[in-house]
Parts: sequence; C-alpha cells; structure tokens
Amino acid sequence: MSLVQEDFEQVENLIYKIIQDNPEYKNTHMHYDLQLRERIIRVEEELKHQRELIQQSITMMDKRFEQVEKRFEQVERRFEQVDKRFEQLHLEMNKRFELVDKRFEQLHSEMNKRFELVDKRFEQIDKRFEQIDKRFDQMHQEFMALHHEIKMQMRWSFGTLIAVGGLIVGILKLL
Repeated sequence: MSLVQEDFEQVENLIYKIIQDNPEYKNTHMHYDLQLRERIIRVEEELKHQRELIQQSITMMDKRFEQVEKRFEQVERRFEQVDKRFEQLHLEMNKRFELVDKRFEQLHSEMNKRFELVDKRFEQIDKRFEQIDKRFDQMHQEFMALHHEIKMQMRWSFGTLIAVGGLIVGILKLL
C-alpha cells in the first residue's frame, strides 16, 4: 500500500485546513511570548524580594552595631567612674597618710611600705587598663573583619545576581 502523489496532496490539504481551523496553532509564538513574559515577571519579583532581604539584613546589622557602640559607651563611662573613684581614694589616702605621718613618725617605714603597695596596685590597674585597651583593639579588628566579610558577601551576592540575570536574559534571547 504505497502512497501516490494525490495522497500526499490530500494529507497536506488536511493539515493546512486543521491549522486554518484552529487558531492556537497559528499563534504558537504569542503563547510562547506570554510564557516568557510571565517568567520575566516572576524573576523580577524574586530579584525585588532578594533586594528587600539584603536591605533588611543591612538594617539589622546597623542596629547591632549601634547596640555594640552603646555598650562601648557604657563601658567607657564605667571606667571613667572607676577612675574618679580611684582619684578620690588616692586623695583620701594622701590625707590620711599625712595625718598618720604627723602623729606617728615612728611608723614612717610602715607607711612607705603601704605606699609601695598602693603603687603596685596602681600598676596592676594600669596593666588591667592596658589589657582592656588590647581587648578593645582586638574587638575593633574583629568588627572590621566582620564588616569586610559582609561587604565581600554583598559583592558576591550582587555579582551572582547580575550573573543569574545575565544568564536568564541570554537564555531568553536564545529561545
């Protein structure tokens, strides 16, 4: 059962008639364009959502940095109070030692020992303040490293976003 030229023409006419009768076969490009537009809209909405998430993250980091800064200010105020208290104690001790010196000259050597202890205490306090300064410097470096890491992550995210967008646009152009 072989087909003759008339059979081919008849099949061709039937296909042409089906295409003419069904407009969805004619408008396949329109349907495809609508799908592309819907995809583009979804991608744009997702990009907008990602941008909002990044902005929220930045806002939260700013709030956290403000809290840390306030904490540093509180610690600084506390150390100022401690300094004032030590100054007051130092003044009170000097007055007391002067009275003791006037009243008890024989205890002069003991008082010298006490002054040496007080000096050692102040040296210990100075060492403690140096340790605290070192800790503040270390925390500052850690915050700067964190700031740098966040900045790098933001750049990476932005680059990825641009690359994905470029790929999507490239794929859409190829299709």
